[in-house]
Amino acid sequence: METLRVSSKSRPNSVAGAIAALLRTKGEVEVQAIGPQAVNQAVKAIAIARGYIAPDNLDLVVKPAFVKLELENEERTALKFSIKAHPLET
Repeated sequence: METLRVSSKSRPNSVAGAIAALLRTKGEVEVQAIGPQAVNQAVKAIAIARGYIAPDNLDLVVKPAFVKLELENEERTALKFSIKAHPLET
């Protein structure tokens, strides 16, 4: 599964485009964010991506979880969003 890392400076529309593209091609993507501003950008991007894939008759399911990451010899806790596409219910 492809992993996208979101920072506090990430542009939600750009991240949303990447999420939508991966959902269309691979059907799933993982988004990771560390810190409140990064999580905010990630959540906005997921909401925007939902609108991007709707014309393709797709919706998404998000499962959030905590994950420990090793960054610069330091353990950090990130929020991980596992996102899967599924057919839009009509």
